[in-house]
Amino acid sequence: MAKFVVEFGKSGKEAAPDGRLQGPAFERNHDAIWSTMATFLSAQTGDVLELGSGTGQHATTFAGRSPQLTWWPSDIYPSHLASIEAWRRHAGLANLRTPQHIDLTDPAWSWTADKQPGGVLAAMLCINVLHISPWRVAQNLIAGAGRYLAADGRLFAYGPFKRSGQHTAPSNAEFDASLRAENPEWGVRDLDDLNALAQAAGLTPAEIVPMPANNLVLAFAGAGRRN
Repeated sequence: MAKFVVEFGKSGKEAAPDGRLQGPAFERNHDAIWSTMATFLSAQTGDVLELGSGTGQHATTFAGRSPQLTWWPSDIYPSHLASIEAWRRHAGLANLRTPQHIDLTDPAWSWTADKQPGGVLAAMLCINVLHISPWRVAQNLIAGAGRYLAADGRLFAYGPFKRSGQHTAPSNAEFDASLRAENPEWGVRDLDDLNALAQAAGLTPAEIVPMPANNLVLAFAGAGRRN
């Protein structure tokens, strides 16, 4: 398995005795992220798939706030999958399902629902993944949204992004340089490039919502295309 994202628990806080990990950004960003999705999600039923769920804290919190939706977390690291499952058991939410392994470096990635092939999704969520992974992860994420999102579904992507080739803050430019120094395949992605992928996948251009700390939430709408 290619190592392309940060693995929680390798530095910072160790796992709790039951396996729960804590992401340092969760407390800072989860309410702001939720505020961008709440109106849409409150009017939806069905399934939500999170890609790159990390510790599992976001999926657990958001599932608790939207009991009419079924949340399906996913990740690539066994330690993350164990943490997500630990948070799921800790929360005891009927609408938060067992995490599954999904590798976005695979262009043919798929999801499952209770051991059956997954179907149409009300929404997809991807938090702080695209800048710490190769470009093909963004390509495969958005192509997958074109396959799975309902006609009125949404793909929500959170993180730092460039706009028309320009960083939104000097701190983001510095962050981008540090990422590329650590791994040349990483880096802050440009909204124009992501919108081009969205167009190719049959999605709308992103609705942009500014977030604290010079981050953005991008909301791509589905067009109901099925491959």
